[in-house]
Amino acid sequence: MRNAAITGWGMAVPDRVLSNADLERMVETTDEWITSRTGIKERRIVGPNDSTTSLSVAAARQALARAELTPGDIDLIIVATCTPDQFLVSQACLVQGELGGSAGAFDLGAACAGFVYALAVGSHMVQSGLHDRVLVIGADTLTRFVDYTDRSTCILFGDGAGAVVLEATTEARGLLSTVVGADGGGYKHLYIPGWGAFVPESAELFPEYRPYLQMNGNEVFRFAVRVMGDSAVEAVAKANLTFDDIDLLIPHQANQRIIDAAARRLALPAEKVWINLDRYGNTSAASIPIAIAEAAGAGMLHEGDNVVLVAFGGGLAWAAGVVRWGVAGVCKDAACRKQPVMSGVGQHE
Repeated sequence: MRNAAITGWGMAVPDRVLSNADLERMVETTDEWITSRTGIKERRIVGPNDSTTSLSVAAARQALARAELTPGDIDLIIVATCTPDQFLVSQACLVQGELGGSAGAFDLGAACAGFVYALAVGSHMVQSGLHDRVLVIGADTLTRFVDYTDRSTCILFGDGAGAVVLEATTEARGLLSTVVGADGGGYKHLYIPGWGAFVPESAELFPEYRPYLQMNGNEVFRFAVRVMGDSAVEAVAKANLTFDDIDLLIPHQANQRIIDAAARRLALPAEKVWINLDRYGNTSAASIPIAIAEAAGAGMLHEGDNVVLVAFGGGLAWAAGVVRWGVAGVCKDAACRKQPVMSGVGQHE
């Protein structure tokens, strides 16, 4: 049976740092108030030369380099984002245009849960035999839609991108199980008004109009605590594992209290939970792949480790999965990378 191992990873964040002290000068808040309620100390904010595309490309190049691949080796690019740089052209096509190559490219939208959704889709593409090498990116620049006079939301978000490369293997590596779900009726608790069918017909009629992220914090918190724990537990069971088999939890980095609740449901001690929320805030779809890249770089991920990924976001959507880390069974010889992908589903030339 074919599986999809993670063979490369990368991340990119803007240079600009917005600290809690900076926010104290912008809005009525304090470092203590922000830290005690969220766990966030600072976040990275896009500048005039940053975009969802530039961050995605930088993260993708890192991932390709670690996988010892070129853009021409990639068969498919999937970008999970809710803040694309264009609406007619997919973010994935913009990334492919910068990277080069001729891979298929499309976007996936599930807000902060988007990367785990995209990882599932990319893994299934490899498992089916349709593709051998897939680049999966999570990237968002939500601070473009944050109201910096609203202290309940402006303290939460940062920008960034993370990427992983998936490659075919016959070993039990990569995504072992997936749980996804949504409560569309709850969309009104976390959304950005004024896009699509609701955008004003003429900007001249609304010169001050700009849509800002809207969030019902109490409802989102209750939803997140429930689905993060429930879906993580379900994903572990679907992988035929127990909590004792889990080596690391990589949760969506939205709120320290939500992460703590998920860790308690899995009976995991603090040293088995990766947290970078304090430095980046909530980077939406980029949150988990950035955490993967940092955890791998810190030596926290080893061959054969079982890692739980779990996220929630606008939609309201949620997703969880268990990944077995490592590259066992992946062809690392340069010659085999150049072989034709396939002549039929599941049949290689």
